[in-house]
Formats: sequence, C-alpha cells, structure tokens
Amino acid sequence: MSEEKKNQSKGKGGKAALAVCVVIIIVLLGVTIYLLVSRQKEDEPVNRNIVVNENNVEEVLAELEQRQPVPVGYYETIMNSTWNFATGDAVSDNAYVENAEGNTNPVYFDVTLADTGETIYESPILPVGSHLDNIKLDTSLPEGTYDSILTYHLLDEENRSISTLKVTVTINIGQ
Repeated sequence: MSEEKKNQSKGKGGKAALAVCVVIIIVLLGVTIYLLVSRQKEDEPVNRNIVVNENNVEEVLAELEQRQPVPVGYYETIMNSTWNFATGDAVSDNAYVENAEGNTNPVYFDVTLADTGETIYESPILPVGSHLDNIKLDTSLPEGTYDSILTYHLLDEENRSISTLKVTVTINIGQ
C-alpha cells in the first residue's frame, strides 16, 4: 500500500473519531442543561403547610387566582371559616367544605383545636367536585369560641396523603 493511501486512511479514521467526540460532547451538554433546568424547577420555594387566616387570605387568594387551572399537587379551597353550632353535639347550620371541580385530587380533612392539637372532627374522603355540609363534630365541645385548624390531606390515586394544606377555622358553640 502506498504511503499516500495510509495517510488518507489515518485521516478518515481521525475525522470519524473527532465526529464521534463532538456528538458525545453535544449529547452531554444537552443532558447537563436539561438537568440544570429540571433542578431549578425542583428548587423553587414550596408553600408547605401555610396556615391561611384573615390576615393573609387576600394574598393567598391572589396567588391562587394566578394559577388557573389548579395544577397537580395544588388545591383550591372553597369553605367558610366560621362554623356555628347551636350546641356542642349539634349539626352546624353553616359549616361547608367543597373539593372544587378544578382540583385534581380527592381530599379529606381533620379539624384540631389550635391550643391543644386535639382532633375534634375527621371527614370522609371528598372526591373532586363534591362537598360536605351538615357537619357534626366528633367531639362535643362546651359553649364557647374555639380557634381551630382544618388540615386538608390531598390524596393520590391510591388514597395516600401526598400533601397537606392548613386553614384556620373559628368554631362557635351556642353563640
């Protein structure tokens, strides 16, 4: 084989190796950029367990209105924040909680007393688009006003809790 043909063969092999290296570098660069972009989304601040009350409700509502429709993992609350009961063992005349049609997950909720953490009500599972009224507390309370926390549990397809949302509720007994 002549010297010229050997040099041409080496040149073709070198060009092929260089092309393979360039392709590998481009693929690695693409994967790196993808991972960086994905990581930025994961590192965004999460509003976990925010207690919504009369002082911040407008701010939270404004934030929710900007997120239409409700993204997976988020929850739109439709409820009243003051529940009235004639007696501690009566059905409320105004307590209302809805799992809005725009939500993506079924939920259930627990109501606890803010000062003691005692659970006074456990709801059934509410499918998307359903509501609950005629609520009767699981624990009879004496006459008075009680600061409470309602904790929503968002459920996955297997009814496992995947996220929570806390909202303050005032419970009035006999007032």
